[in-house]
Amino acid sequence: MNPMALARCCAVTLTLTVSSVAAADPGQAHTGPVIAQFGPVYDVERPDFPTPTNAAYRVVFDVAPSPDAADALNPRIESLARFLNMHARAGVNPDQMKLALVVHGPAGKDMLSSPAYKARFGVDNPNAALLAALQSKGVRVILCGQTAAHRGFRRDELAPGVEVALSAMTALVTLQSEGYQLISF
Repeated sequence: MNPMALARCCAVTLTLTVSSVAAADPGQAHTGPVIAQFGPVYDVERPDFPTPTNAAYRVVFDVAPSPDAADALNPRIESLARFLNMHARAGVNPDQMKLALVVHGPAGKDMLSSPAYKARFGVDNPNAALLAALQSKGVRVILCGQTAAHRGFRRDELAPGVEVALSAMTALVTLQSEGYQLISF
């Protein structure tokens, strides 16, 4: 076989292999074991990139976007539940994971209590149970004070346990100086 024909044959074989892997049944998503009602994840059998199960995970999530629909759960916030669940399912002890959520911009509305959210948007805060579940597992929830002031959110309107920082920038810099690794979407 000439070199060009061999190259085309290899390219077709590689394309078919990649396509069949991409089209393979991804399996069933599972929630838990850390947060049962949120954070569905898929089990990955024998990953090529190993998960350090003895590492201490200190992670800060920087979240600004929020869905336009007032009744929609913020998937960026749910990512914290996914992080906890997938790592626990992979063998990381939940005690080794210390997470913080820093919220600013449009996602600031997701930090409101359900009564305050309903007064502004006509529905209960779809993120209220998620925030409570995350906090019950030790996740710090921090709202940018600049966002709160700009959007007119009073402290008495915030969901229970939400901390207010001078700014998201301040919280992010401080947490990173304390060894937290940044995840930003």
